[in-house]
Amino acid sequence: MTEAVIEAHDVAIGWSEDELLLEHANFEVKRGEIFAILGRSASGKSTLLRVLVGLEPARAGQVLVLGRTPALRAEAPECGILFQDGALFNSLTVAGNIELPLTTWTDLPRGAIRALARAKLRLVGLEASADRSPATLSGGMRKRVALARALALDPTLIFLDEPSSGLDPVTSAEIDRLIGRLARVFGLTIVLVSHELGSIHAIVDRCILLDRDTRSILAEGTPDQLADSSHPRVRRFFRRIAEDA
Repeated sequence: MTEAVIEAHDVAIGWSEDELLLEHANFEVKRGEIFAILGRSASGKSTLLRVLVGLEPARAGQVLVLGRTPALRAEAPECGILFQDGALFNSLTVAGNIELPLTTWTDLPRGAIRALARAKLRLVGLEASADRSPATLSGGMRKRVALARALALDPTLIFLDEPSSGLDPVTSAEIDRLIGRLARVFGLTIVLVSHELGSIHAIVDRCILLDRDTRSILAEGTPDQLADSSHPRVRRFFRRIAEDA
């Protein structure tokens, strides 16, 4: 049986105890799979991702990531994160953004850090842009830099919040292919939040669909299984049908 990298047991999340977005959530993420958290706006997708990362506490239940409760710790993080807007520092060069976690969390000499940063940029096809400012990059290039930074410390688990949002269809497909290739080559486990159905069908192995009305996980399975679901809300989501249709 494939090892569970993430386990959620009876988890509740939300802005407060009286404003819950999700209750009694139970799911696992298996090692080596690309797992997606889906749902309509305000269903708690990004909040759940932040709980899994350790940036916010669960309101109830237990979350285990790599066998431990996620939390911000003094030692180097075990996972990489790509935030929705990239969260790059325009005061640093592209390479400087990749070097930052290496400088913060390792004792490597400066030359090694520079070489590693450029190696990560090479993985995403942006080594030639190492000395540019992030402000001069296109949206797709910024996402690639953010992905390279998420990989800086060689994590086996990475979290991606809307990695292809705001991109044109061609660039979005390129990001999808890059994520899939990196997952295969490095044996990564990836948890991503997305509402892009093309991306979901292209690279996701398994997903959960959150429902804001019932504050529950409405469905779990492969994208094809959910697309063929007999549940009306699941079917509407995957077929892009408005609620009043």
